[in-house]
Amino acid sequence: MNNGFFDEFKNAWDKPNNALVQIIIINVVIFVVLLVLKVLLVVSEQGATYEVIRSKLMLPASIPYLLKQPWTVVTYFFTHEGFLHIIFNMLFLFWFGRIIQEFLGQNKVIALYVLGGLAGGLFYILIYNIIPFYQGRVEGSLMLGASAGVYAIVVGAATFMPNYTFFLLFLGPVKIKYIAIFYVLLSFSQSIGSNAGGELAHLAGAGVGFLYITQLNQGNDFGNWIIQFIKWIKSFFVSKPKIKVTHRNKAQQKAQSARTMNVEADQDEIDAILDKISQSGYESLSKDEKQKLFNASKK
Repeated sequence: MNNGFFDEFKNAWDKPNNALVQIIIINVVIFVVLLVLKVLLVVSEQGATYEVIRSKLMLPASIPYLLKQPWTVVTYFFTHEGFLHIIFNMLFLFWFGRIIQEFLGQNKVIALYVLGGLAGGLFYILIYNIIPFYQGRVEGSLMLGASAGVYAIVVGAATFMPNYTFFLLFLGPVKIKYIAIFYVLLSFSQSIGSNAGGELAHLAGAGVGFLYITQLNQGNDFGNWIIQFIKWIKSFFVSKPKIKVTHRNKAQQKAQSARTMNVEADQDEIDAILDKISQSGYESLSKDEKQKLFNASKK
């Protein structure tokens, strides 16, 4: 049974187009590690040590404090405390993220999640330091949770496919654009409450989700640098294949040239489909166009 669990864990990293599950696993693993540490340290009467460890992963609103632990701009949106907090975040991430992953591919999931997290964190710091209403809360204010990244994906999915329908308990079929609007308004209404920092981060994440998909439909992927940065990091841990010199005859060269032309033609076709979505919505696509978009997202 244990081997089966670890095999499933390992396979999650081997499967193509599986970034959504990988992000969820990272969040859950960090949550479990912190939970175990908390129990062990509190039982050992070292609760203060746990608070220090947790604070090193949380994003401070104080700029001098932030300069001492700049990594928290990233670590905060992989860190949770409380079962309901992580459960709801991961459920929303999965439900809406699979729409993005299925139709746009895993790189767009990664880009949206990270961009939303970064924007949420920076907006929280900015507002807390420049608006008098929030300035009194700067000292000692710390933030954690994936909500900003999740909001980016929720609003991104609703922007891309606004009429996609979820079947909700007690409510029946509901278009995801209404779900996104409801949660954005909810966060806005609570941005003056006890969790103001978190709600502000939600709004920034939502804004990024809308802007990212809008720009993507126009052919601008401003999240591509994140994917390139991740690839650069991975290059340090993946051994490069040895160069093998082969000699091709003219027939092989022609076949390779034909394949290259087919790839370019396929990309032009996908671009045309995305343009059609931006102009008329996903529902305007034919069955064949939807299948081609789905197949492209798996590559």
